[in-house]
Amino acid sequence: MKEKNDFFDQVYQVVRLIPKGRVTSYGAIAKYLGAAKSSRVVGYAMNASHSIENIPAHRVVNRNGLLTGKMHFETPDTMQKALEAEGIQVKDDQIQNFKSIFWDPMVELEV
Repeated sequence: MKEKNDFFDQVYQVVRLIPKGRVTSYGAIAKYLGAAKSSRVVGYAMNASHSIENIPAHRVVNRNGLLTGKMHFETPDTMQKALEAEGIQVKDDQIQNFKSIFWDPMVELEV
């Protein structure tokens, strides 16, 4: 169980770095952390993050820009409202201009 918590903590560290007005995907985070096939586990981490302060889980979407995690927020429209408050346009649970606002940790956080 400790190992999973360590991975979740690594996910949270990356998610905290996503700038306002930008989004990333579960898979991009998993790939950055060297666990490319663990995008589902990144999703589990996002689901578990709602009781932790300063985790902008609303900025993490699926690889196509869909708000697939919206049902894990307080209400079904909480995720969309949080994104729109940052200037991100959402239509039918889809991020508009997804490619232009996509934040790729492999590029943005390169050392």
